[in-house]
Amino acid sequence: MIPLLGALALSPASAQDGRAGGKLMLTNGVTTIEGSSGGGISTWALIAGNETTDGVGGSLHVSGIVLPDFRFASYGAAVGLEDRLELSYARQSLDTRAVGGRLGIGRGTTLDQDVFGAKVRLAGDAVYGSPYLPQIAVGMQYKHNLDAPIAAAVGARHASGTDFYIAATKLLLRQSILVGATARYTKANQNGLLGFGGDAGKARTLQCEATLGYQVSRRLLVGGEYRSKPDNLRFAREDDWATAYAAYAISKNLTATAAYVDLGSIATADRQRGGFLSLQAAF
Repeated sequence: MIPLLGALALSPASAQDGRAGGKLMLTNGVTTIEGSSGGGISTWALIAGNETTDGVGGSLHVSGIVLPDFRFASYGAAVGLEDRLELSYARQSLDTRAVGGRLGIGRGTTLDQDVFGAKVRLAGDAVYGSPYLPQIAVGMQYKHNLDAPIAAAVGARHASGTDFYIAATKLLLRQSILVGATARYTKANQNGLLGFGGDAGKARTLQCEATLGYQVSRRLLVGGEYRSKPDNLRFAREDDWATAYAAYAISKNLTATAAYVDLGSIATADRQRGGFLSLQAAF
């Protein structure tokens, strides 16, 4: 659930070369845990793949998070069409380990979810154009929990749900600073792995996501992310998420991201802090 992207263009001439030969390094983002292009835990306005406005691109990702009481994994794919439309899919799995036994669902029970996403770029450009106009996109993510009986047992009202969001992202080349913000309308519990809505709150709420990064070099971006969360279940509180990350472009087609994550309390287990690692291949 975590870090992000970096980008590069040192002069107008190199920017034009980037347009002709594909996106600049890392400007398609790092795949999120939900399969969309962006950061590790926050969705950005960027479109997946290395294509420009005249082509088709895509990406594949695999991600893992190691926490004191859980193991999380995500893998999936995304397609970018003319740098305008993104279609994505991700399978998420949460190994409950000993917590599953304490909750009565069985030690080591794995909670699984499918996430189908669509995103459309509305205006602006994350790299080029006015420094005051970010790239802006709207999107949705349909999440289908594959463990409906468990979701119902912990107090969730639904096993499936849809998030809606609007995102803005900008890379300030002269300052080597990346900024982004997203507003998400959701009722997902722990991203949907514990269902949607609940006995402490059933309606969708507006949540925020933010990222701030610094481009150390052509290939390396460091920074942090924040994501606020709803709190719909009485049996366990749900905390906001935060990360500190480093994204490194091994090549134009392969990116590795590592992060320290603080996911707070998950299903009665407090202080869930640990490491995140993700690999993304893009074309």
